[in-house]
Parts: sequence; C-alpha cells; structure tokens
Amino acid sequence: MGADQQGADATQNRWLVMPRTLSFVLNGDAVLLMKRAPHRRVFPNQYNGLGGHIERDEDPASGALREIKEESGLNVHSLRLRSVHNIDAGQRTGILLFVYTAISDSRAITRQSSEGKLEWVEQGRINDLDLVEDLPQLLPRILQMSDDQQPMNAHVSYDELDRIKLRFRGES
Repeated sequence: MGADQQGADATQNRWLVMPRTLSFVLNGDAVLLMKRAPHRRVFPNQYNGLGGHIERDEDPASGALREIKEESGLNVHSLRLRSVHNIDAGQRTGILLFVYTAISDSRAITRQSSEGKLEWVEQGRINDLDLVEDLPQLLPRILQMSDDQQPMNAHVSYDELDRIKLRFRGES
C-alpha cells in the first residue's frame, strides 16, 4: 500500500483533529506542573502538565518525551499512555490529546520555558491550585492507575453555558 492509498486527502465533511500530548511527570509523591504564563493564549495563569503539538515526523510517545525535555530539561523513564481524548471545542477542527505519565529520578529542572513556571506539587496540594478545567476530574484517575492498566478513552465537549463535559468510555 502506498501513501496515496491512505486516504489522507479525504478531508471534506470529515472531523479533523490536531494531535497534542499532555504529560504528568512524577517524582515520589510530587507531580511536575506548569503554571501557564499570563500572556499565553491557552490557559493563562492556570496549572497544567507539560506538552504540546506532535510534530509531523513524530509518534505521540516521541512527541511527549520531546516536550518534557524541551520544557523541563528532565530525562524521564516509564512513559505510559494513560488516556486519549477527542476534544470538541465547537470549532471546525478538534484536538486529539494523548495523556501520559512518566517518572523522573530527579527534581532538578534544567530549563525554564516561556510558556510558564514549573513547580513540583505534592499530590495532596493539587486541588488547592487553579487547574486547567479538566484536571480535577482527570488527574485523580491518572494518578491512581496501575502500571498495567489500559489507557482510558474520553470525549471532551462544552455545553450551552460553555461548561466542560468530560465523558469517559464505559461511564454514563
């Protein structure tokens, strides 16, 4: 099968998504979070994991590792896919988000990003922070997952009052 047979040009009347990663780096009982800079268009002043767009020549795991390295300088291991989210924010295109966890043996941040300030947060303090809107529902699930647990699947959308709706497969 050649590249032409993949059907990648059949985009008319199709749902198109931008692939992104979101990673939560763990060290002991702490999670590395980024407080997004106030000038950022997406989630200003809110806490989120590390991540970004997947490049054309990358698979999702490679993109996650690159983003972690670029944003923190950390070398991580035990990268695990925890969840895949199809995000419909009401635009013509959506986002396909691959959510990972990884382990760092060190808390020594060697890079700072213009995207925000990195902070190791003890898991018991996470809900005291101004988190990106889906993290209060997502993070507890991810942090409780066993190493052999299959990734979750979720659909994210917004209701008529612009409130997030996060639906995990297999749950009503």
